[in-house]
Amino acid sequence: MISCCCVLNPANAQQALTANQKKYDYVVAQDGKGDFTSIQAAIEACKSFPYEPIRIFIKKGIYHEKVFIPEWNPKIALVGEDADSTIIVYDDYFKKINKGPNSTFYTPTVLVQGSDFYAENITFQNDAGPVGQAIALAVDADRCMFVHCRIIGNQDALYVTGEHNRQYFRDCTIEGTTDFIFGEATALFDSCTIVCKANSFITAASTPADAKYGLVFRDCQIQATAGVDKVYLGRPWRKYAKTVFIRCEMGGFIRPEGWDNWRNPDNEKTVFYAEYHSTGHGAKPADRVKWSHQLNAKQASIYTIKQIFTNPASSWNPFSQL
Repeated sequence: MISCCCVLNPANAQQALTANQKKYDYVVAQDGKGDFTSIQAAIEACKSFPYEPIRIFIKKGIYHEKVFIPEWNPKIALVGEDADSTIIVYDDYFKKINKGPNSTFYTPTVLVQGSDFYAENITFQNDAGPVGQAIALAVDADRCMFVHCRIIGNQDALYVTGEHNRQYFRDCTIEGTTDFIFGEATALFDSCTIVCKANSFITAASTPADAKYGLVFRDCQIQATAGVDKVYLGRPWRKYAKTVFIRCEMGGFIRPEGWDNWRNPDNEKTVFYAEYHSTGHGAKPADRVKWSHQLNAKQASIYTIKQIFTNPASSWNPFSQL
């Protein structure tokens, strides 16, 4: 796994940073002291279908650009200098795009379609504001890993998609309003902080009928901004939605019933919504809707990295990716 150096002594900061950059194939820096001044330019310089990962180091800065990692550029690794100050931001949203009913999917600040993608210490942001669907990060690729990243937006902030695609988020912060984590991919969120910024819905899974896992949250902190007091854990974008919370701490702003059927009682027969050992004032298992599940230890034991990321085609261990 690629990892940025943590520089503790300011006197040695520049020396350590210079040494760290030597690990990378390209350096992006807005001050011109790198190979490129934009992230997209660095990606466009990458070899198509490489045998080995291509490593790109991004220096601190606010990069106001839309970034596209295409299918022919797999094995791209983007590593920021610092998650709080290495920021990729744009402001597209549904009505601004104005391409009809599918306009949402043209809005991402960053769109990943190249498999075996890795990102660390980066903020992915859509700053259009509360104006409707506006994706910060869309991941439509398999075996993608995000470590210590921030995904910041409002409605539809994070789109995880692609039938049976596997995506892993570790120690990330995800902020949004309505359905701000949504899609059909198998996505595992480990030790992440989920921040609700409106009285709405956290997740909107569209899991395929034949997928064993959908959206899985393990050991996460579910938080809210001031004034938020009525949040659902999820509702089904498609009728086979699967969403599970394992050992997550939830604030009292989580609605006691927990889940919503998206105005369609038939969804209650096909979705799989479950929790295991939720804690905090928002953990009220006795009050949850009757068509959700409270798992026992044996049932929860299948939610391991190995089992979640094994499908009929292959097994994937994200920690051996790079």
